[in-house]
Amino acid sequence: MNVLLPLVVALFAFIVASRLYGGYVARALGLDPKRPTPAVCQNDGRDFVPTKAHIVFAHHFSAIAGAGPIIGPTLALVYGVVPALLWIVLGGIFLGAVHDFAALFVSVREKGRSIADIARKVLGKDAYVLFCLFTILMLVLVNSSFLSATAMSLTSKWPLDKLQLPAGQSLLRVVEEGGVKKGNIGGIASMSVVFITLCAPLLGWLLHKRKFPVGPAYVIAFAVCVLSIALGVRLPISATPDAWKVILSVYVLLAAGTPVWVILQPRDFINVQILYAGLLVLVVCLVIGGFSGLAVGTPTSDAAPSWNIAEGVKQIGFVWPMLFITIACGAISGFHSMVASGTTSKQVSEERFVRTIGYNGMLLESLLAVGVVLAVGSSLGFADYRNLVWTPSAGDKSNPILAFSLGIGHLVEHSLGLPTAYGTIFGILLVEGFVITTLDAAVRLNRYLLEELWRALLAKPPKILTWHWVNSGISVGLMWLFAKNPFADNWKLFGTGNQMLAAISFMAVTAWLLSRRRPTLFAVIPGAFMVATTFASLIYLAPGFFESQKVVLFVSDIVLAILSLALTVIAVRAYRRIKRAVAELPDGVPLPDEEETVGVG
Repeated sequence: MNVLLPLVVALFAFIVASRLYGGYVARALGLDPKRPTPAVCQNDGRDFVPTKAHIVFAHHFSAIAGAGPIIGPTLALVYGVVPALLWIVLGGIFLGAVHDFAALFVSVREKGRSIADIARKVLGKDAYVLFCLFTILMLVLVNSSFLSATAMSLTSKWPLDKLQLPAGQSLLRVVEEGGVKKGNIGGIASMSVVFITLCAPLLGWLLHKRKFPVGPAYVIAFAVCVLSIALGVRLPISATPDAWKVILSVYVLLAAGTPVWVILQPRDFINVQILYAGLLVLVVCLVIGGFSGLAVGTPTSDAAPSWNIAEGVKQIGFVWPMLFITIACGAISGFHSMVASGTTSKQVSEERFVRTIGYNGMLLESLLAVGVVLAVGSSLGFADYRNLVWTPSAGDKSNPILAFSLGIGHLVEHSLGLPTAYGTIFGILLVEGFVITTLDAAVRLNRYLLEELWRALLAKPPKILTWHWVNSGISVGLMWLFAKNPFADNWKLFGTGNQMLAAISFMAVTAWLLSRRRPTLFAVIPGAFMVATTFASLIYLAPGFFESQKVVLFVSDIVLAILSLALTVIAVRAYRRIKRAVAELPDGVPLPDEEETVGVG
């Protein structure tokens, strides 16, 4: 199957869905372009900051994408190309994009409240406390998985001959392992990450304090990206994975406690240049490759097969539910509701931008996931893929990020004629851009949730628990505890918790819609599907964690199952209560505004 066929079909489906289904959801939600947003009404210069739409989109997209739409599809490719693509396209249109749009819209209408705080309003205090606990645990899994992924990618190495580089090359720093000379690909990305991060506060000051024009700011951001890569080539940074975990933990601790305009916004503004360029290069190379005959699922090649169900079941588990939780970001992700209601809703300057940022932002992520499947599935030999991801050599660890980067490298070589090393380096840079932005955003979101949780549990929280640096530190400490688990196991539990969080977000959105007499089926159906899928996954994973004595993961699995079951019961009861209350309203009574919710209180 030529790569152009699935790429064109997916792109066409996303464009049509954006106009038609996105428009339907906007009407069902009641989008009002004239309504003022929390960023304008509650501007505090720290968290609530009205920001230009394209800057918010850049922050939102880079934060929600993370490594998820890269790692998940790369892992799930073991099931075959077609199963992965079907879930990404259909899930992105009817589940993921709706979830993101609805969560962002409701948060904007609710004065920038988090999705957990919205759950308290529409489902009650018990649901709120359970939601906070569930979300904090899920975000810890997100952070630990991405911390491990970042440390892994920043230390990636690959044999020079497979990178099409001679022994005397000067592009990469060379290390020798087991008599094989390998290029330190991660060293270039390491310097790029450090340089971009150091430049972010200066650009943030120019944009926020000096009101610097956006056009020249884009030029500066692009120059910073180019210079960071050039410095990486000349001065690559080499460190152990554990050292990188420490460095990254200190960084996210600082990023979570400072105003958004100091690090979070400008770093995303700079880094998104690489992300957009990466997505463009990915699509262009697939198009060029398609015209030259690049294919996936061809029996006569060594590329990934179209269907590979038996191998997928062997490595991960049954197609349902395991494929659906392995590809989390890219199809649907509960983490997106945290970003949408935690940071994005506090920056949107006009309600009309909610649809573009929420619905279209998710479709762009789905397009990235499609590109990942096609790039790795067509350009990286399946034997190399399996050895890197599922059956690594003794002493090595599973490295799906390197598998993706090598897929990009071979794709660039096939389409543009450049040495594999150049495309591989670009692939690592692309992943790092996503992962770092997700890490700092996720720790910040965990800080918000902890602050909310203390206020819910304690009538008068001690002053130390209201200090944002303390809550940021707790978030980082929990991230470290879970990062000690094997990456593949962390990813399975993260994927399950992430999708369950999406289901719970749909529960809160549904209750909010019911209290306003708005259509709910577009939220109820995907929410119910994800409840069934993720609960089945938790049941499936628990025996394996128990038998392998992975105590932290086993206990977390059980806790997630109990919390999700309790929240589902509470949500069903709340739906019935809200329906009765709404039915008792006399004809002609206006719908409640965002200051009151029918049936709860």
